[in-house]
Amino acid sequence: MEGKRLEYRGEEALKELEKFTAKADEVQENILKEIIARNCETEYLKTYMEGSKDVLEFKHRVPVITYKHIYPYIQRIANGEDSSLISGHPITEMLCSSGTSDGEPKMMPSIAEDLNRRTFLYNLIMPIMNHETHRVEPPLINKNLLKFVFLVASTPESQRVMDSVGCVEAHDHRYIPGLDEGKAMYLYFVKAEMSTPGDLPSRTVLTSYYKSKNFRCRALDAFNDFTSPNQAILCTDSKQSMYCQLLAGLVHRHQVLRIGAVFASALLRAISFLQRHWVDLCNDIRTGHLNSSVTDPECRSSMSTILSSPNPRLANEIEEICSCPSWKGILPRLWPRAKYIEAVITGSMAQYIPSLESYSGGKLPLICTMYASSECYFGVNMKPLCDPDDVAFTLLPNMCYFEFIPLGENGTLLKDMDEEEEVPKEKLVDLVHVRLGCYYELVVTTFAGLYRYRIGDVLQVAGFHNRAPQFRFICRRNVVLSIEEDKTNEDDLHRSITMAKKLLEPYNALLVEYTSYADTSSLPGHYVLYWEITEYISADNSPTPLDPKVLEECCITVEEQLDYTYRRCRTQDKSVGPLEIKLVQPGTFEGLMDLFISQGGSINQYKTPRCIKSGNALKLLNSNVKASFFSPRHPIWTP
Repeated sequence: MEGKRLEYRGEEALKELEKFTAKADEVQENILKEIIARNCETEYLKTYMEGSKDVLEFKHRVPVITYKHIYPYIQRIANGEDSSLISGHPITEMLCSSGTSDGEPKMMPSIAEDLNRRTFLYNLIMPIMNHETHRVEPPLINKNLLKFVFLVASTPESQRVMDSVGCVEAHDHRYIPGLDEGKAMYLYFVKAEMSTPGDLPSRTVLTSYYKSKNFRCRALDAFNDFTSPNQAILCTDSKQSMYCQLLAGLVHRHQVLRIGAVFASALLRAISFLQRHWVDLCNDIRTGHLNSSVTDPECRSSMSTILSSPNPRLANEIEEICSCPSWKGILPRLWPRAKYIEAVITGSMAQYIPSLESYSGGKLPLICTMYASSECYFGVNMKPLCDPDDVAFTLLPNMCYFEFIPLGENGTLLKDMDEEEEVPKEKLVDLVHVRLGCYYELVVTTFAGLYRYRIGDVLQVAGFHNRAPQFRFICRRNVVLSIEEDKTNEDDLHRSITMAKKLLEPYNALLVEYTSYADTSSLPGHYVLYWEITEYISADNSPTPLDPKVLEECCITVEEQLDYTYRRCRTQDKSVGPLEIKLVQPGTFEGLMDLFISQGGSINQYKTPRCIKSGNALKLLNSNVKASFFSPRHPIWTP
């Protein structure tokens, strides 16, 4: 991607987006041709294509793979062998995944120009947020009938007809006006870098971006005026970084228009940190001196400008707010001009929505702007003010070459395809031929040397922007609980727990975090859920005791929501035992996060694993269990 596109902002950025999506098929074909032309002489592609540059040969001969297939090549490059094993351009760094989906972090190859693609996507966010559209929906259209008709057709063409007759919501105003009139309190973090044996930088994708000139030397922009100084963001000590960034956000509390972090879990971790340290932060503001616990020279230097003089009035304001017994609605009280919260709230992050809504008092919209991974950045949310349940991402056809493995027909998700099951090459569907309402697993081919690589994300087609499809993120393919014939994926688990946790509401209790484990240490094996619950103080300042029977009912409610096969195994076959909920001590999941970060994960990219596979993680969880509860009866099952 040529350098000029890094400069596209505002309307120019949106015009570029329209150009790419209007010709998505043409852009995708050219992307694949370019990738093959660049990399046809690599050892990997020559194994299958023998030097051919033909697109049809690529689709006919190159297999669909998972990480274990490409790992030997990546490892050889990491150890010092030439990039030409997989890439025609020099691999400049290895990007580490979060390390929480499968345990150990994966290394993903990256070339210099990948940074430009990431920057292009970041540059789209604010123009979309500030975008103005004047489409008006005709009043005399039977939308339900049209949706039925076109769901049967399930083609991009049918969706575009729906759009042309006004079957997509339209706005006659900017999504969020005035975003250039204040600051953004975004909590960003880096991870200490390592080097591979071959002396390549090994770091997270966000660390790579924040340390790049594209971020550090970005042009002055009223839409991206951050409260956090770069020095605080780039501090590798996450506690010192968090302290300084929160302090800067509090000093600028009357200027903050946006609050955010990469993932919802990181923002909640920041709120927890604030609960523990607000007294020290207020003292710093009151005295005009930074706490001595911050020892990083760059942090101290940058904060001296922000904390330039004592401000007892501001400190008193913050102290009054933070000393309240209840922290419900704390965010708009601390940052009264804030217009929204930005974070990833899809997939496993959706379970944090109630906590964020509680801390925001329901006054701040939750906005999810983009879809990305260590392998590649994928797309953006063109309707940022949509309900969290309706978030859909438009895949940008200039990011990589996209293909999709169908996972069912007519809107039904097929769940029995194993992650390592061989996928017939002819089964794949390209970007512009996915069908509305259908489910797919994402497959990418990148410039840096991933060919027909299974990302592991399950997506559902929700619509189209021009010729580019828009997808809802459903779940990770490889996160599954299974004892015998039963197979429970992340989405099933999340939906079941969402129903069960409603039983906690009358007790002013909130499920703040969970994970699971398939316990086969005894027969029959059974599902174990680890729950961390916060019990809020009621209006009369007295806690409402949580009846143990409520937790037992939570167990059976989860089981009742699981699928037919699970309930048959529990009730008829007796091959699965009663589901167990283990309550853990407050702060246990922060300890779990610390554990994964200590093993190479990143606070930015961390997502709580929904199924525990690590022995150390399981040991940590079990050491913090304070009570256990089992399903009191079998779930209902009808043959």
